[in-house]
Amino acid sequence: MKHWKTETDDRGVVWLCLDQAESKVNVLSSEVLRELNDILDPMSDEPPNGVIIWSGKNRSFVMGADIKEFTVIDSPERAYELVRLGQQLLGKLEALSCPTAAAINGFCLGGGFELAMACDYRIALESDKKIIGLPEVKLGLHPGFGGTVRAIRIGGVRAGMQLMLSGSPINPDKAKSLGFVDKISTEDNWRVDTSKLLAAKPSKQKAPLIDRLLNLKPFRGFVRNMLLKQVQSKARRDHYPAPYAMIDLWVHEGASVTTGYEAEAKSFSNLICSDTARNLIRVFFLQTRLKGQGNKTNSKINHIHVVGAGVMGGDIAAWCALQGHTVTLQDREQKYIDPAMKRAAKLFSKRIRDDEKRQATSDRLQSDVEGVGAAKADLIIEAIYENLAAKQSLYGDLQAKMKPSALLATNTSSLRLEDLRTSLREPQRFIGLHFFNPVAILPLVEVIRCDDTEQSVLDIGFAFTKGIGKLPLECSSSPGFAANRILAPYMNEAMHLAEEGVPLASIDNAAVAFGMPIGPVELADSVGLDVALNVSKVLGEALGRPTSSVLQSMVDDGLLGRKSGQGYYRWENGKAIKPTPASNDVPSDITDRLMLAMVNEAVACLHEQVVSDADLLDAGVIFSTGFAPFLGGPLNYAKERGTTAIVMRLNELARVHGERFEPHSGWSDL
Repeated sequence: MKHWKTETDDRGVVWLCLDQAESKVNVLSSEVLRELNDILDPMSDEPPNGVIIWSGKNRSFVMGADIKEFTVIDSPERAYELVRLGQQLLGKLEALSCPTAAAINGFCLGGGFELAMACDYRIALESDKKIIGLPEVKLGLHPGFGGTVRAIRIGGVRAGMQLMLSGSPINPDKAKSLGFVDKISTEDNWRVDTSKLLAAKPSKQKAPLIDRLLNLKPFRGFVRNMLLKQVQSKARRDHYPAPYAMIDLWVHEGASVTTGYEAEAKSFSNLICSDTARNLIRVFFLQTRLKGQGNKTNSKINHIHVVGAGVMGGDIAAWCALQGHTVTLQDREQKYIDPAMKRAAKLFSKRIRDDEKRQATSDRLQSDVEGVGAAKADLIIEAIYENLAAKQSLYGDLQAKMKPSALLATNTSSLRLEDLRTSLREPQRFIGLHFFNPVAILPLVEVIRCDDTEQSVLDIGFAFTKGIGKLPLECSSSPGFAANRILAPYMNEAMHLAEEGVPLASIDNAAVAFGMPIGPVELADSVGLDVALNVSKVLGEALGRPTSSVLQSMVDDGLLGRKSGQGYYRWENGKAIKPTPASNDVPSDITDRLMLAMVNEAVACLHEQVVSDADLLDAGVIFSTGFAPFLGGPLNYAKERGTTAIVMRLNELARVHGERFEPHSGWSDL
């Protein structure tokens, strides 16, 4: 055996260790599954006294199926054949006449958890991390190795459907409280505890009585309506069919062990060949590529000093403290820091349940009006307002305090690094670390470089970004970098539509119907109209685009959006109050005007090498702006729709609406 190791103890229990060759983690590849089948076959005829499946990988059980193999499935028929083989293999494990257990020592996701659920018992090592789950919905799929049946039969309709529909993993304690795990153990005791569990042969976990009642056909319609309401608030069926397919599957089959597995296989097979699944799987691999940027570095970032306690600076500081760093937060007066500390306390309260750990995290974040932390910091992040002179003046002060080994970075959203670094002694060691608002939600950080930036410094930026759980995107220094530059024409076109009298809510609805998470009008209000105006001015000056006079007037009048309670919309309790459009009469080209403006700019960014790789550019736009993941990014969308067709459409829009729609010369390269 290449991937599995077997050992039989003195009680006649087989310890079956998965330690996938030439891999840091275990995944259920076809080769791994074939070997498991070869092991289980003789056990079916001559069962041992028990089987315990465990992992030879540190802090990782099984990460799931081998997603690379998904990319070569070319038909629903082929998918069905492969999925049924996997189901039958886990059915063979479940049917063994001896007791079986899975010892979950770390990440147990997707097919890995389906493997664990096919065992009679599950024991997990204690951990605060969310390591157990069924995240297939994030790939446009649902479980395919029997998970849609077993999750319901073990945890019940409520817990099982929530686990599958959300795709979000849970920690072992939560899994135990829901019935998915039988026992929590420790690194030292799990072998003994698993042996005792197997020897005791307690009753296997099954759904609570109320869930068994809800699973009956007369009640499924009632539960279905509740589940649909939950899903419809987050995803459209035409964009993301998988959660709806899961609900339909349960309503029709009721997690039946007789018909449920085959129905699951047919449903899974149709989903995996859909455009949505193909693009979401593509996004999964793009995320891996983002994480793979940069070389290993020996430089350690322990202490971070953030200058500027506004929304961005304060939230960057809070996030870094949450991720384990010591952080000092500086601003002109304590009154500017206090709101940031309150937001940080709210974030820590939401993310950390343990009182001691929450207090320790709070202690790592310190107010620092005098800026004494700058002398101790390994990394200084400047996050003050977008003013060239103010930033340059600040850098002069910081240079006098910084350690020689410390790294200085800016969170500027639009200014070129070449302009900012003119007074620095070591300009080649200056980078941009551009976070996105809200920091705690949006995963991307643009790592900005100049042509002569030292690679070792970039590597530190990549390592830091990944270390705080974010995805880095390397960008060259240019106005607006990648994400803001690509977003700007989209936002600008929304303002053109508004000035033409198109109802604001209709503009937002068109963008959301395309697949954006929120519309451009609501987005402008959310980030702040003053911020939007400033970015518009910087980009307008650099790229020759006029700034909206309406936007300027609104800012002059103090209408800043959500932060002031009034912008394009009125805001109450953090939510936009959107008037119902008086008419559904909107321009027929509204969607193309919004989205092709964005796509055209993405082509320009690639052509100008702001980001050097089309796939990475797609990934950056998805993880910063929320560009419809099910479409695979703006450049992928362009290729799928047809570049010739889009260029023709842009020319049509240019004839009607002006030169801002003229196709960029980079289309010929694409």
